[in-house]
Amino acid sequence: MDAHRTVEAVWRIESTRLIAGLTRMVRGDVGLAEELAQDALVAALEQWPASGVPDNPGAWLMAIAKRRAIDHFRRRERLDRKHREMARDLRIAEELPDLDDHVGDDILRLMFIACHPVLSTEARVALTLRLLGGLTTEEIARAYLVAESTVAQRIVRAKKTLAAKRVSFELPSLPERLPSVLEVIYLIFNEGYAATAGDDLVRPALCREALRLGRILSELAPGEAEVHGLVALMDFQASRAAARVGPDGEMVLLLEQDRARWDHVLIGHGLAELRKVEELGRKPGPYALQAAIAACHARAHTAEATDWPRIAALYRVLAELTPTPVVELNRAVAVAMAFGPAVGLELVDSLVDEPAMRDYHLLPSVRGDLLVKLGRLDEARAEFERAAALTRNTRERTFLLGRAAAC
Repeated sequence: MDAHRTVEAVWRIESTRLIAGLTRMVRGDVGLAEELAQDALVAALEQWPASGVPDNPGAWLMAIAKRRAIDHFRRRERLDRKHREMARDLRIAEELPDLDDHVGDDILRLMFIACHPVLSTEARVALTLRLLGGLTTEEIARAYLVAESTVAQRIVRAKKTLAAKRVSFELPSLPERLPSVLEVIYLIFNEGYAATAGDDLVRPALCREALRLGRILSELAPGEAEVHGLVALMDFQASRAAARVGPDGEMVLLLEQDRARWDHVLIGHGLAELRKVEELGRKPGPYALQAAIAACHARAHTAEATDWPRIAALYRVLAELTPTPVVELNRAVAVAMAFGPAVGLELVDSLVDEPAMRDYHLLPSVRGDLLVKLGRLDEARAEFERAAALTRNTRERTFLLGRAAAC
């Protein structure tokens, strides 16, 4: 591997803890921490091709970044008393033999800063992928099919907002801010698992990144049942990712998937995470309940062997906890599988006038599927065509138009 590729690989591994540690040192200034980390990256690109990769590249990058920080504060020393104090702290920190004692807490703090509720959802996603995922602005833009300049603006505005709001680098109360962090991680995963737009159904890189962040969080917060629930849910869903796509990139429905293509290592991880939820003895939250539903699919060796009555019952509990139209739609599918399409259609029809579902393509898609099972093909065709018109994903549109043509 050449030196530049080595630097890139090291950056992928080390950038999160590097930025997290630097953010603590500069007392929560995320923008400055990232600039210092980037300076260290540039130094590595300049020096490693000639001098070789150091034995501990992460420590090398941290040492360079800290020196840059000291230089930075020295330059401004005469202007700001506060910065003099920071420089003194950094000199003390440089004398510490090992920073690893802080790494876990630093990453957790950085995760809570990047997912802070003062930021918009789009900004939280972009900043998390940049700071914790180590993705470049270009990579984030490509993943979300938006202009690179848009992502860059979101990140810049997010940093300014955090600074203006004086967001602390202190670790907040977990119950207070954990839902925001989990929401961002699951948003990233979902965009990877079921792309909302573009030519691909699945974006595996986003799924992998969300899983990585979830696993880091589960190690840092082992007593939080919903963290394990989310990781389990992502494991189960990711296990089916390869089987969701046919040889030509076409969409394959869950019941028609080749279960031999499911990743049983991920299923094993998911079941282990679900056991941790049970061992904690808490009442299951939304992610743990969804994971329990996904586990029913994972445990079934064939589509026919799926325990649909249990899935319908779990959806009822989930609907009581999070009464959203999307959960109700999913419950309708489970009820239809357990008790017949007419019962499911009745539930779906109760959602037709929901404002939140007006442009949601899965409502007419599900309705069309149930109408096919009831032999009402003309109505089903119209529903599939409507669903195709609403989706922004090319593969999904092709699939839905194919179902319409088959009616």
